[in-house]
Amino acid sequence: MSAMTRLRFLLLAPVLIAVAPAEGQQQPARSGRTGFNSNSPVDVQADRIEVQDRADRAIFSGNVVATQGNMTMNAARVTVVYTNNNGVDVQRMEATGGVRLHTPSETATGNVGLYDVNRRLVTLIGGVHLTQGQNRVQGGRLVLDLNSHRAVVDGGGSSGRVSGRFTVPRRQGTSTTTTN
Repeated sequence: MSAMTRLRFLLLAPVLIAVAPAEGQQQPARSGRTGFNSNSPVDVQADRIEVQDRADRAIFSGNVVATQGNMTMNAARVTVVYTNNNGVDVQRMEATGGVRLHTPSETATGNVGLYDVNRRLVTLIGGVHLTQGQNRVQGGRLVLDLNSHRAVVDGGGSSGRVSGRFTVPRRQGTSTTTTN
């Protein structure tokens, strides 16, 4: 293999592995109310990629967009960590710089994002905001379990507490006047 061919392979291997499902991996039916399939391939686009083959990682930088099924993560930088034992296997993705996670029904933002591919856990840390329609929750950390579709927000900020605002449907025939 020529040096140029090897370089091209090294640059593309993590990208190709990241976007292709593992060999023999079945694609189960979509589950949950958002229809997310955590076994879908991961597609990554960025302005730049740096492959650190000996460290088993690829660093995407500049307007990074990582998509899996109907979930999209945007960030300034995403590091894809993989193992290279008889083929490349993506282990986790680490995102920094204005991290935004978006599904058809929710949007979450934070300073840092971690996606543990094997455990199917997404964690956002630092200045977390989670919105679903008009409902909002703020905190210091969000852990989203893609298996159970459970989201947990822990406190943050100066108070160390979680805060939220939830819409209440208007009811006909009730007064909007408050009494003291």
